[in-house]
Amino acid sequence: MSGSLLRLVCTAAVAAGALLAPAPAAAVPDPGPTTGAAAGAGGAAAVGDPGQRSVAALLTDLQKLYRDAESATEKYNATAEKLEKQRADVARLDARLTQARLSLRDSRGAAGRLARQQYQNSGEISSYVRVLLARDPQHALDEGHVIGQLSQERAETVERVAGTERRTDSLARAARSALDGQLALAAQQKKQRDDVRKRLAEVEELLASLTVDQLAELDRFEKSGAAKAQQQFMASGALSSERPPSREGEEALRYAVGQIGKPYQWGAEGPKSYDCSGLTSQAWQRAGQPIPRTSQEQWAQLPRIPLSKLRPGDLVIYFPEATHVALYLGDGMVVQAPRPGTKIKVSPIAANPLLGAVRPDPGEKPLRSYTPPKLPEGAPL
Repeated sequence: MSGSLLRLVCTAAVAAGALLAPAPAAAVPDPGPTTGAAAGAGGAAAVGDPGQRSVAALLTDLQKLYRDAESATEKYNATAEKLEKQRADVARLDARLTQARLSLRDSRGAAGRLARQQYQNSGEISSYVRVLLARDPQHALDEGHVIGQLSQERAETVERVAGTERRTDSLARAARSALDGQLALAAQQKKQRDDVRKRLAEVEELLASLTVDQLAELDRFEKSGAAKAQQQFMASGALSSERPPSREGEEALRYAVGQIGKPYQWGAEGPKSYDCSGLTSQAWQRAGQPIPRTSQEQWAQLPRIPLSKLRPGDLVIYFPEATHVALYLGDGMVVQAPRPGTKIKVSPIAANPLLGAVRPDPGEKPLRSYTPPKLPEGAPL
């Protein structure tokens, strides 16, 4: 399947989200019309000869396959984020364990020296008799004081060795547990990576079965459907007015606009390619406001805002499972990394079924003066 055909159908799949997906959980009207094919959007792709099926049915299948692939991608990304933190924990515990073992070695060395010293002095007469026989009793008393100090030091050394051994054993168990967790996450990530590849292969298989005429019809259907969905959404009044972004929001948006035209790649965080949440997380990272890596965690952890209060830079979340995300550009448009085979682009906000919106910097004030970023010439739409 050529790259141009793949991009064409990927674009068509966006329309499927607007036309065929169920109504979102947020109080936003379903941007697409109800069709007979919509009832099958949530189920598995139907089996049959693609040449005998309607455009709506093909779009339903593609939408399901793309959503499955993106859901698998976000799970993969979430596990990758956990694995990165787990590796940092393992490295930190290993460093502490190494230090503890060095400390234990030093403590045992000191204890050994004291033990040898005690053994070597065991045949000498008692300090009491030494005082009685000494020509200088005061000097002998001073020696006795030193001996007492050495005894106390021996006791403290033994206690220190015992304490260091306990800490070392505890750190060794923690490091072992952390390493086991890392290995489990790595295995889970590999399984999820294989799942993503399987989902994408299913998409490729369906695309390869389509004719050029079917692709052209899908493209026409996408354009008319997307335009109708956006018109209905904008007419609903969900976006009541435009607001300027915060300073961080402006920086995040300008970064995202600067990535327009770069390819979508699952699991990618730039700088050459991105997936949907890789773009949004990196944009806000560059603005000095780190946010969760995945769209699902962005939806779960960031403060939610009504669509009527959207400002540029806010994140728009899509689908009931929060498996897709874009940055709000303004005027009812978003910047997004849509699907495999496509490039980062500007799209209508209603291109996919809306779930809601979140704001990474809710405490920041909007700019008094704001000029929207200039889109690259020939930017894909």
